[in-house]
Order: sequence, then structure tokens, then C-alpha cells
Amino acid sequence: MKTGKVSPDVLRRLIFPYLGRRADVLVHAGVGQDAAVLDFGEWAAVLTCDPITGTQEHLGRLAVHVTCNDLATTGAEPVALLLTLLLHADAGPQTLSTIMRDAGEAAAALGVEIIGGHTEVTPGIDRTIAMVAGVGRVRKEDLITSRGARPGDTVLLTKGVAVEGTAILAADLVSVLRGRVDDAVLAAGRRLIERISVVPEGMIAARYGATAMHDVTEGGILAGAWELAEAAGIGIEIRGDAVPVLPETAAVCRALGADPLALIGSGAMLIATRTPQRTAEALEGNGIPAAEIGVMTAAGRTLRAKSGVRELVPPERDELWRILEETGTLNVVE
Repeated sequence: MKTGKVSPDVLRRLIFPYLGRRADVLVHAGVGQDAAVLDFGEWAAVLTCDPITGTQEHLGRLAVHVTCNDLATTGAEPVALLLTLLLHADAGPQTLSTIMRDAGEAAAALGVEIIGGHTEVTPGIDRTIAMVAGVGRVRKEDLITSRGARPGDTVLLTKGVAVEGTAILAADLVSVLRGRVDDAVLAAGRRLIERISVVPEGMIAARYGATAMHDVTEGGILAGAWELAEAAGIGIEIRGDAVPVLPETAAVCRALGADPLALIGSGAMLIATRTPQRTAEALEGNGIPAAEIGVMTAAGRTLRAKSGVRELVPPERDELWRILEETGTLNVVE
């Protein structure tokens, strides 16, 4: 199998048949589901887990935000994290200190506690890997799930595509990009790491009309939009010309020959809503840009672009992995 997350087909054939079933699980594992949900009476417990494998820069910060982002798609308040760090053999105390300082600062900013985990130096890996399990809580009647979208719902996207991918590439491939991309633009790309959290938009959209939310991660907006439709068992139409691409993202992707729609995109939230103006105004009133990029449909998944209409399918792999392999930086230890 290729580097990156496995396909929905592999999940269905080799993972999902062996998970079991309980009546007190409100949201089970499934394609397009960012988090599982357990019934705790008046409250629901929301749980998720995420690895950070594609970068070494800001590893602790990404580990916290990517996990809390998944919790936020349900409208849940992130509460606690379990952080596991597998350090490569050449990692020193300074590496561990940097990761934990970044993780601690990110957790404090979100009001989340890192309540435990595991830390070890692990043979057989060429880079430090972070894995995080997250726990959130939401009143059961306020729970939002990615399966809640319905035909006719408007699809909003916050901020823009490939926020995380731009930040990673601008930081990890600075030597490759220097000379192709203006230094000021690269610096702006690196600063996008500060916009990775979608917890604020998750909390706001849950109160102002969201029927479903999905965190844009590996596979970018193409995978995220397809997964939003798949979770609900319906269709979706995305208007390519309406999808916001930040200037620094456009510059980095142009220099590397990358498709920004297929680049890892933490920092953006897909929101289905029956009241798009109300939802967008609430987001923008809190400083979060939101663009109408499409609509949920009864059937069919399409991407409309200037070149015509094509089927919307998840990319075989995220552009990040292709670029890291082609530039020979996939196995670089920092």
C-alpha cells in the first residue's frame, strides 16, 4: 500500500467488519466520521485519535490541534488528551522538550488538559511520531454529526484549502522553495500554523445552524467533501471557482506543481447548513471567513470547474506525501 491513510474500500473490507457493536455507542466508526460518540445519559462523550506523521516542525502543536479539531466537528467541548510520543533513536532531550512545550501551549490555549500518554525511544523509525487520543463532551441534544447533512443544505468552507499543507511545506521544504517563492510569502505560509484550530468554528457553527461538520484533513477538500457526503449517504456538488485558496497556498502549490484541493487541510472546516447566511454571519462576526462552495444533493458527487464537470472522488494519496517523496525529504530526520 502507498504512504498515507488507507482508502475507504480498505477500511470497509479489512477494518470495519471486526469492530463489534454496542447499544450505548451513538456514533460508530465509519467513513467520514471524525469521532465516535458514547451515550452518558444527559451528556455524550466524544472520542477520537490522530497520528502526526508527515512533519517534524510544530509536532506538538499539530498533535493537539488536529485531535481537538475532530472533537469540534460534533459541537463538543474538547476536555482532555492522551499523548503518545515515539521518538526516533537520534532524538535528544531538546527534541522532547520542544514537542512538549508546543503541545502544552496549544492545550492551554484551548483549555484542554494532557492527562497522560506514553513516551519512549523506538527502534525502526526514522522520525518522531505523535499519536493523540482526545475526549470531549456535549449535551446529547446539541450533538452534531457528519451524517446529519441533507439534500439542499449549503456547504460552507472556513478560511481556505490546504492551510496545514501550506504551513508544513513552507517550513519543511524552505530550502526547496527558496528562490521559487518570495521569502515574505514563505514566512506567511509558515504562520498559517497559527490558524490550524477549527475549534472556534465548530463551537459557533453548532449554535448557528450546522447540520453536519467535517474537518478537512488528509486528501484535502476533495477527500473532505466526498467524506461529508459519504457519511450522510447522499450527494454533493462543489463549485471549484468558489473554493478559497489563500495567496501563500497558491504560491507554494504553484512552485511544487501541487493541487491545493488535494493537499492536507487542517485549519478549514466543512459545514453543511440549512441557514447559510445565519451561519456565515456568525462565523465572520468572530473573525472566521466562510465561503459558500457548494450544496448537498440527493445523489451524485461532482466538482464543477472552468474545465467542466467531473466526478468528485478522494485522491489516491495526499499531495503532501507525493511532494515529500519527490523532493527526497520524506525520510529526513530533524
